[in-house]
Amino acid sequence: MNKIIFLFLVLILTTECSLNKNSKFWTSSKNIDEDINLTKTKIILNESVVEKEFNPNLKIRFVSSITKNNLSGSFYNNLGRLNFDKSLNKSSRFKFSKIKNFYQFEPEISAYKDNLIFFDNQGSILRFDSESNLVWKKNYYTKTEKKLKPILQFSNNGKYLIVADNITKYYILDIETGELLWIKSNLAPFNSQIKIYKDKFFIVDLSNTLRCFSLTDGEELWSIKTEDSLIKSQKKLSMIIVKEKLIFNNSIGDISAADINNGELLWQLPTQSSSIYESSFSLETSEIITDGKTLYFSNNKNQLFAISIDTASFAWENKVNSHLRSTLIENYLFSISLEGFLFVTDVNSGNIIRITDIFNNLKSKNRSEIKPTGFIIGTNKIYVSTNNGKLLVVDTSSGKTISILKIDNEKISQPFIINEDLFVIKDNAIIKLN
Repeated sequence: MNKIIFLFLVLILTTECSLNKNSKFWTSSKNIDEDINLTKTKIILNESVVEKEFNPNLKIRFVSSITKNNLSGSFYNNLGRLNFDKSLNKSSRFKFSKIKNFYQFEPEISAYKDNLIFFDNQGSILRFDSESNLVWKKNYYTKTEKKLKPILQFSNNGKYLIVADNITKYYILDIETGELLWIKSNLAPFNSQIKIYKDKFFIVDLSNTLRCFSLTDGEELWSIKTEDSLIKSQKKLSMIIVKEKLIFNNSIGDISAADINNGELLWQLPTQSSSIYESSFSLETSEIITDGKTLYFSNNKNQLFAISIDTASFAWENKVNSHLRSTLIENYLFSISLEGFLFVTDVNSGNIIRITDIFNNLKSKNRSEIKPTGFIIGTNKIYVSTNNGKLLVVDTSSGKTISILKIDNEKISQPFIINEDLFVIKDNAIIKLN
């Protein structure tokens, strides 16, 4: 791209005001390089980190229908099996000013109708439509706050866009216009999912406090303080909503359940021994998912848990070393370890029934440096992103990697399937694959 044109686009994207609604911001589509093209059941219960395959010839078959595409996974955080099956041979990019320390965070795209919402490195919020037109761009930070490079988390209910950041601010915009309705400050920064329920929304801050705010004016209605840690992990915390209960995790591995209406603490279950408190900064836990009866999550301490919601007790525990969100389809729990192995667990028994090495054909001198950053399951394929810019396409039935696409040279986010396209985020662009 001509240097003058490039500088002009950067200047446009970093301005505070809304831009021309007919402006095109996506780059033209280009071909995606393909790095490589790869054309009786046992159970396992092991104590160490798994780095070998198990039952690799076992085929997984689904009988249920696919899930309607839903970016947030609703209250359950379980995306399931989405209606998506494309060749992914083209890509284009929506570019913005580079997000500092992007590799430390887990930002997500917010979807509204066929529009996408994201942010840039000065906290400007951008909404653009399916034709790549910028609908609006808004920034509600002072000059000093912009220098702090806020990282934003989003949630929307089709009417309001809730924004919370890592510099203590939280606020609501009219999602149609981007106009600010109210803005508040918290005692501590935020780094968790945001859940909207009726006239309230919920978020956990870095003091390990769950806070319930009014959607109308942002006033705090109640809060639950859990045990804090001295060192703040950058791993985003999560929550689910089941039968008027809000269940959430904190940075030291505790799982807590609260009455969603009055904030009464119903139960709390530690998942780590007391020794973990001294090194809680190193604990990274996946998002909690649920089927409405049992919740599932894993961590980078080689633990995969199933916990009964009704009894607040462990249903089973197995050994999977992962801080990535799992996906539940029928009775199969799909998880990907930090070592690049795809695990399939029978949720009724807790037994691991298949392990396949999806990193087996990656071209790298040092495999240990390559880490998965997230995955999503389509109609018949699993799409796995990595910290070195690759997107692996894995056959769901066999667990074998069938192609590896080179998207970038640096970390890309977990994949997002929105309408008919797949998106990943990097530090200075949203990448659309189709």
